[in-house]
Amino acid sequence: MSGRYQIEALLRPAVELLSAGLAFGVAAILALLHQHLYMPAPLAGGAAALALGYGLLRSRQGLRIVRYRRRLHRLPRFAMRRDRIPVSKHRLYVGKGFRWEAKHTQRLRDCLLPSSARFMRNSGIRRAARRLAGRLEHTPLAGLGACLDLDHPLNPLRPQPEVGGRPEIHGVGLYEGERNQYAPLHERVGHTLVLGTTRVGKTRFAEILMTQDIRRGDTVICFDPKGDADLFRSMYAACRDAGRLDRFHMFHLAYPEHSAHYNPIGEYSRITQVATRVANSLPGEGNSAAFREFGWRFVNVIAQALHVLGEKPTYAALRHHVNNIDNLLIRYGRYWLALQAGLDWQALVDREHHGLTGDREDPEKPNVPGLQPPERSHDIMAVCFARVLNTVMTESGRHDPVAVGLLSAFRYDKSYFDKITASLGPFLEKLTTGRVAELFGADPDGDRHTFDWLSVIRSNCVVYVGLAALQDVTVASAVGNAMFADLAATAGELYAYGANAGLPGSLTANEGPIAKVSIHADEFNELIGDEFIPMLNKAGGAGYQVTAYTQTWSDVEARIGSRAKAEQIAGNFNTVHMLRVRSQETAKLLTDLLPKVQVSALTTVSGAQHSTDPTSDTHFGSSVQDRVSTADVPMLEPGDLTRLPKGQSFMLKEGGQLYKLRLPLPAESGDIPHDIAALTERMRLDYHDTSNWHVDSWWAATMPDRVAGSPYGSGRRDEQPADAPRDAAGQAAEAAA
Repeated sequence: MSGRYQIEALLRPAVELLSAGLAFGVAAILALLHQHLYMPAPLAGGAAALALGYGLLRSRQGLRIVRYRRRLHRLPRFAMRRDRIPVSKHRLYVGKGFRWEAKHTQRLRDCLLPSSARFMRNSGIRRAARRLAGRLEHTPLAGLGACLDLDHPLNPLRPQPEVGGRPEIHGVGLYEGERNQYAPLHERVGHTLVLGTTRVGKTRFAEILMTQDIRRGDTVICFDPKGDADLFRSMYAACRDAGRLDRFHMFHLAYPEHSAHYNPIGEYSRITQVATRVANSLPGEGNSAAFREFGWRFVNVIAQALHVLGEKPTYAALRHHVNNIDNLLIRYGRYWLALQAGLDWQALVDREHHGLTGDREDPEKPNVPGLQPPERSHDIMAVCFARVLNTVMTESGRHDPVAVGLLSAFRYDKSYFDKITASLGPFLEKLTTGRVAELFGADPDGDRHTFDWLSVIRSNCVVYVGLAALQDVTVASAVGNAMFADLAATAGELYAYGANAGLPGSLTANEGPIAKVSIHADEFNELIGDEFIPMLNKAGGAGYQVTAYTQTWSDVEARIGSRAKAEQIAGNFNTVHMLRVRSQETAKLLTDLLPKVQVSALTTVSGAQHSTDPTSDTHFGSSVQDRVSTADVPMLEPGDLTRLPKGQSFMLKEGGQLYKLRLPLPAESGDIPHDIAALTERMRLDYHDTSNWHVDSWWAATMPDRVAGSPYGSGRRDEQPADAPRDAAGQAAEAAA
């Protein structure tokens, strides 16, 4: 047991307790009856002390065996309040556990032996208590059955937690004990991947990590495709506890009336980034590649024109000008002719217009003589501006690249232009249709905050992004891709110039320490695209530390559409946390990185032989042998990861160090504002998510009885009272402006 034996033999009766009882008996006899043994009192006292010490030693050894066997099927309760989660400037708390070694693989294999089956079950009295509680459920003694099923330390027959799996996977490490485990913060820029099937603790793990990031003072950005109410509430409470509510923003596609505003293409260091962010969301495989390039070109032309005119590009503006380039050409023509060329554009355009239409007022364009076929699909004033611009640039030799680009787009026939921009239109419609269109661009009323990633990082803010993928996965994916593309471009800006470049008092680029940006992407397989890859393999130098959560790696491969790209993404995660998974292929992401270890097997060999020599004194012989053999086996099998209990995981960090962890159950206390409780209840109802793997008494205590009585009502604007807070975070997403 102490490690000097090749076979530990922990799954056996605790025979040490027998020798301990005998030693205690001898100590009692020596202490109380030494005169009957004709022993002097000093000698008897010394002998009794030795016997007592030996008994205590054997008791400790025996109780460790008993405790080890009991914890193979029932682990000690582990709960922690949010404000008790350890926070460090150098380490990241990830749970309680131990480092997995070859001896743990040995113990886990021993648990599978047929001879060990009796030690893996609950005691007979506990099984009888469960049967009795089931029989009493619908009888007048149902209260007694409820007491038997009460999960309380004072109930010696309480049931096991409903976490499923094989608790012995963690129990094999409790012989030496477990302790708080940490990951070094400097490893986080190598990014972290968290894998686990639904409802096994990914959200709880995200809450633990984000609580530390918020309290540590990092910039925190959380992408939540499905809109988890517990996750949003946890972020709000962590910001409240850390005194950062004034820097907390909520962006939610399902609740635009409470959401902050965001323009993913409004901030840029180079104007071409606008077209790149839009084109990255377009299909680029096969024949679609050419249409993607056309889309990039026309978006770039429109963005340049808006930039010169002093307007921020928005999705709504791009959609409008892609569908009708005439208005932008007219506006840019007025600007360039008047300010750049110094000409009287009105006189030039009137003369051109008179030459086309004569004295007729508002003529029909098809009947206007002199129009070329592509010009007949455009407004007559736009035709005039196009001809004037072309004439002025040709005669003066001053060619404006923006005007040239606009004229190039203008000369396409309308039907042909619609064909080559066919992939661009649907993408822009996804982001400019319905109430979602309200969120992209500045709030026209000025009531709510409009943020961009650079200002978020400079202000050290916390942002919750709810994408409502269960309601509309297409729009959620488009928005998520746009945000990731914007983040990747912002990373390039930070890496090249630093977070404070261009601000008053900042004299040099890269002045000051690099800001830490903790990005948490839940269900990131629904958001991932080509723009996610550079953010993983290049954004570490800009202080980005990405933690991605997903259920299976097959989801990522299906989403990205390429196994090679999926492997490229996986290669950028230096730390892997794996909870229970259902896919063997996903489990192999971890197990294939582990070495093989040697495990021992004890084989009992017995034999008998008899002698046929009548002169021999030996007529019969027998032998019994215990043979120890070793074999190389994987440190973990994929099947072990498919049978983990809820709230438990394996962590592979720092180049191959494997740790077995379990997460603390929440033990919340305190209260949250009524409006936040109401909104999170609405999120629960909208997504019909009633399952949970832990009991959260704090939520039950603070949740209002009826959401209809809250100031938010059903969420429609016409039902909000005038004095109701407009923002879901109360003093957070709205007051952070």
